[in-house]
Amino acid sequence: MRFLIPAILAVAVSGCTASSKLDVLDLQPSSETVSSIVPAPVPSEDVGGEGEVMAMAGGTPVSPARAALFPPEVMPEEEVAFVAPPGAVSSGRPKVYNQKFDDAKPVSFGRAAPKHFPVHGVDVSRWQGDIDWHTLRKQGANFAFIKATEGIDHVDDAFRRNWKAAAEAGVPRGAYHFFYWCRTARDQAKWFIRNVPKVKGALPPVLDVEWNAHSQTCRHRPTRQDVLEKMQVFLDALERHYGQRPIIYTSPDFYKDNLRGQFRDYPFWLRSVAAHPDEIYSDRDWAFWQYSGTGQARGVPENIDLNVFNGSERGWYEWMSRRAH
Repeated sequence: MRFLIPAILAVAVSGCTASSKLDVLDLQPSSETVSSIVPAPVPSEDVGGEGEVMAMAGGTPVSPARAALFPPEVMPEEEVAFVAPPGAVSSGRPKVYNQKFDDAKPVSFGRAAPKHFPVHGVDVSRWQGDIDWHTLRKQGANFAFIKATEGIDHVDDAFRRNWKAAAEAGVPRGAYHFFYWCRTARDQAKWFIRNVPKVKGALPPVLDVEWNAHSQTCRHRPTRQDVLEKMQVFLDALERHYGQRPIIYTSPDFYKDNLRGQFRDYPFWLRSVAAHPDEIYSDRDWAFWQYSGTGQARGVPENIDLNVFNGSERGWYEWMSRRAH
């Protein structure tokens, strides 16, 4: 995924901020929200900060604030049925188009090549320019993940345009947040919720976690425990608000440093542009594979990231029925 750290952070951040006390999320949802929102319960006392963490079964970390902010009785136990955007349905479900993408720098993946997967999709940001979504869908964009936010003060310039146009073209879409390691998870969750609508038919939100070696404002690499804890705070907040378990997107180096063996009960979207993900992430089941950052498609003026869903066409419909809100 491509990212842009806003210049304002160079002034706002004088070095990386330490983990602060986890306050109640005083959420201000997007004005486009169409579903009712139940505010998070207010804890009766200070519930501790992101620096305090304990282990859950399976090795997934949990913040001590989780029980206070997101008690089990209000957490969704079953996913809501998929409701497709207008024009997307054929026989009660969105049509799957065969992919017709090209690649400026194709890679030979051997027997388990992306072409052997029936359900293809894309992820986009402002870098793709003005997208013709109707054309892109017929090229094989059966789903799209759209960059929404980054850090606590950046919204992708094309997010609202892409969000609306993808739905109008009948493309099931979800939004992603690029995590900034010099801000708290609490504030970043608030920012995402404020800017990403809660709408029927949306795919689960995505947390994009990577090392950001090229940032001019924050090259901080927190400890593994701090990474896991911050992620859990962010994931809990989004699940509470959207009623969907978020997807985790990551890259090989970040996964190796932090995520091996963790978050077993979350769907993963894995970047692997030189080999099949089973070779790079041998211990991990995955839902989506990003196999190229140099895709080419009619209707898109710039190169585009290409992805596949890990399953059959029927499996795709079943996955959406369980996951899509």
